[in-house]
Amino acid sequence: MSDYKDLEVWRKSHDMLLDIYKITSTYPKEEMYGLVSQIRRAAVSIPTNIAEGNGRLHQKEYINFLSISRGSAMEVECLLIVSKDLAYINQTKFQELSRKCQSIIHMLSKLINYLRNKAY
Repeated sequence: MSDYKDLEVWRKSHDMLLDIYKITSTYPKEEMYGLVSQIRRAAVSIPTNIAEGNGRLHQKEYINFLSISRGSAMEVECLLIVSKDLAYINQTKFQELSRKCQSIIHMLSKLINYLRNKAY
């Protein structure tokens, strides 16, 4: 497989990670060790697991790391819903970030399926 930085899904997840860091810097200070920490960890997990999986020697391991990345993207989406419901982000920002999450989830699913089919 190519360098992980060449993957569109890695670039998109890295961009979303930066968006998450920017938006969560506006959350209330009492959320620093709660929601802010959790959503940032989940957002960081997406591109880092793509990178780590890409560096593995076996395709099965790569698929496993992509699956973890996909789960983290779903976690981010869930935490964005909580952020919207608590009025930490507005509807427009929520929709923008949710669309990015959905796109990343879709791309990871396609990459996982491609790698699974390629193995046989």
